[in-house]
Amino acid sequence: MRVVIQRVKSSQVTIEGRIVGKIGPGLNLLVAISDRDTETELDWMARKCLELRLFPDPQANSSRWDQSVLDIQGQLLVVSQFTLYGDCRKGRRPSFDRSAPPGMAQELYEKFVQKLRGSGLTVETGEFGAMMDVEILNDGPVTLILERESTA
Repeated sequence: MRVVIQRVKSSQVTIEGRIVGKIGPGLNLLVAISDRDTETELDWMARKCLELRLFPDPQANSSRWDQSVLDIQGQLLVVSQFTLYGDCRKGRRPSFDRSAPPGMAQELYEKFVQKLRGSGLTVETGEFGAMMDVEILNDGPVTLILERESTA
């Protein structure tokens, strides 16, 4: 499983001119499911996304990142993006052999979203498999790549 996690001031997903997901301060998560992912990877990734300290504490008068999205009661926008598993090492066209098949990917993506919603935070999404316009007002900018490989 791969997630590009971005600290944002705001973010939104639009499909054919219609806003389907919109958040204020929090995290934008671009999510890719591999063909070997299980609930173990989903659990680890959800916990990591929720608990990773990426926000400064406004009370501390410091730029040090001491708070998580949970601590600040931020919001999450979760967007499926299978292209994160694109392998461009050979040829001129990316290979997506490591991406999960669409049915499997959608099921695990939806479970991942449910795990995040279990935190009580506002969690918005794009639409699985749709062509989407994603607007991201990155804060910092802060962008990290998280990865969890299945050990199975």
